[in-house]
Amino acid sequence: MAEEASIPHTPSTASGQPIAELPEYSKHQLALRNGQDRDEIWFAYQGLIYDVTHSRLWRRGNHYEHWAGQDLTAELDRDAPHTVNVLDKFYVVGRLKTS
Repeated sequence: MAEEASIPHTPSTASGQPIAELPEYSKHQLALRNGQDRDEIWFAYQGLIYDVTHSRLWRRGNHYEHWAGQDLTAELDRDAPHTVNVLDKFYVVGRLKTS
């Protein structure tokens, strides 16, 4: 994503629960939240899983060429025209399992 040094990105949860206490989800579990298989629309970015279910921009499980239900870190770091701060409007619902 485009860099903006002056405003730090601050991930948050809907309940105010610490991110470290959120559940971990596997890539397979994340893949089910693609807007097709279940009602939830989630994607991962830098190890955190964001819920974009209520975003009109992700309504069908995709946003331009980016598809929900997967880790979008590499894609967003390479292609996103906006800063990481755009994620501040979405809640973190979990952490992506690393193994």
